[in-house]
Amino acid sequence: MEKKSVFELLFKISFILICTAFVTGIAVLYALLIGKIHYIGLIITIGVLLFLLYIFKLFQLFKNKKARVIFFSIAPLTLGLASIQPIYQGYKSQLATVDSEVNIYEYMPFSNNSKVATLSEGSSLAIKDDLPKIDGATALYPLYSAIVQATYPQKEYDPYDSEVIVTTTPTAYTNLFQGKVDMIFAAAPSISQLNRAKGLGLDLKLTPIGREAFVFFVNRKNKIDGLSSEQVKGIYSGEITNWEEVGGEKDTIRAFQRPEDSGSQSALQSFMGEKKIMEAPTEDIASGMGGIINEVAQYKNFKNAIGYTFRFYSTEMVQNNKIKLLEIDGVAPTKENIRNNRYPISAEIYIITAGTENSNVKKLIDWVLSPQGQQLVEKAGYVPVEK
Repeated sequence: MEKKSVFELLFKISFILICTAFVTGIAVLYALLIGKIHYIGLIITIGVLLFLLYIFKLFQLFKNKKARVIFFSIAPLTLGLASIQPIYQGYKSQLATVDSEVNIYEYMPFSNNSKVATLSEGSSLAIKDDLPKIDGATALYPLYSAIVQATYPQKEYDPYDSEVIVTTTPTAYTNLFQGKVDMIFAAAPSISQLNRAKGLGLDLKLTPIGREAFVFFVNRKNKIDGLSSEQVKGIYSGEITNWEEVGGEKDTIRAFQRPEDSGSQSALQSFMGEKKIMEAPTEDIASGMGGIINEVAQYKNFKNAIGYTFRFYSTEMVQNNKIKLLEIDGVAPTKENIRNNRYPISAEIYIITAGTENSNVKKLIDWVLSPQGQQLVEKAGYVPVEK
């Protein structure tokens, strides 16, 4: 072969190799940025196969029957193996979850077509200036958004950048501790949050303003409709590991948990009492260019799963018809059963402060506890502290 031909051949191979590597690298980078790390293996496999396909064509190897058989046998097998993880992750993403995305803007105060509850008459409290800065749990945003709409001046309160924001329970407590907000709407603090407040010299004041049911749920196809309190404790302590042990099918129980310091995880810890909670199952979650972190598995509703949340969030905000809330000790988690104290696992809803100097905070708390404020708590879908 002439030197020129060899040079041209090497140039073509090098050029295609560089182009393939560049395109594959861009695709891998994009997968990382959007958190689809499980596609990386498939992307690299496709890049390698495309490069090999070009080499086979360049050297006319497909004219050889044996070479054709080898390539078209190995290529589909390799693609199939590389596709297993993306297919599995795609399946999991389709599973019902009580942590489905909720459109927070549907509950923004003073917004068009808002789902926020309203009073039938004007509010007896109208705060015109020095507005208390509020944060809180996602599940409680519809409640304090309704309170804001009743008592604050009308304007736009962006849920992520205004005097009234919504984050998560752990972030809300952090914002309160750092003095970024005057008050938060959340479940009771965890032991670590209490210790953190104590370490910062903060005096947390918890004012109960309503009650809510702490609920457990399973896939709607699960034959189990209810559990006893002791059975739930047995599941989350790791003593009960198969649905067959509580009258269900012979299938291993996947008992998912929430992140530490979240409102529902604190509620589980309170419910479990002295019984130690087993270690939570974890999943690797892609976090873009920041790498991979271990995070407590969210409520993926596998057919053998059990998870927990608060009643209003699951029934009103998410409205997922592929899960069912379990009766506990033979009692369904309805508003009426929370009100009459029949449902055994209820949780207080609190306004929490940490020594704010805003004088309107006390006025607002007093109003929420007034008959008019408690009426709004009821209308927002929660159970008032006053019967």
